[in-house]
Amino acid sequence: MKTQALDQIPETKHADRPVVRLSNVVKVYEAGEVEVAAIKGITFDIPRQRFSMIVGPSGSGKTSLLNLIGCIDKPTQGSIFVGGQDVGALNDNAISDFRAQRVGFIFQNFSLIPVLSAWENIEHPLMLLGVPAAERRERSNSMLEAVGLSDQRRRRPNQLSGGQKQRVAIARALVKGPDFVLADEPTANLDSQTGASIIDLMRRMQEEYSTTFVFSTHDPHLMSHADETFTIRDGQLVDHSSGGSQC
Repeated sequence: MKTQALDQIPETKHADRPVVRLSNVVKVYEAGEVEVAAIKGITFDIPRQRFSMIVGPSGSGKTSLLNLIGCIDKPTQGSIFVGGQDVGALNDNAISDFRAQRVGFIFQNFSLIPVLSAWENIEHPLMLLGVPAAERRERSNSMLEAVGLSDQRRRRPNQLSGGQKQRVAIARALVKGPDFVLADEPTANLDSQTGASIIDLMRRMQEEYSTTFVFSTHDPHLMSHADETFTIRDGQLVDHSSGGSQC
């Protein structure tokens, strides 16, 4: 079987190229005989090594946009480049492989595998990618230590607190070295103190591993840490503000 060629944008200095580039993106869903435009011509770049927030009210198209950025869905029109790759040019199998290799996910409900230990949950994406066992052990151990859970390595999710579960989820997202991590309401199910500690951890991970985080959130405390904020309303980008300094 031939591997589908990757349609790449011209190479530029790696650190200067946006991790995600959206150009005139439109997403239309069919509901019976009715077409609903969820995203209406959005164009923006997400820079590397930043805390970027996508915010907007319910029904704004934010979830549809996150699915497009996360390579879960494809645009009806326009183009989306992730790490230089035109994801719209990939077939279903190729985009699944691309997403598994290049995009990390953190969810508000943690989405850990209940029958696996903390360490095994972190190792799992490396197993799916076919990483050799010795390298899996080294990378998983390193990431478990980085999030401060080495002493919880054998515990299963039901034996961990909410904050510990989210630390495992962060380690799992980062262990494969993705182009960026898409975090959907990562503090929503945590109390304020635990949420603050998770934000601090993600910022430290960003600085130590040069990671790009893209958040969907309504948490004012998390939003106060934004380097970039993209506001979506009625399927359109209505505001973009920048703050903080690039790492």
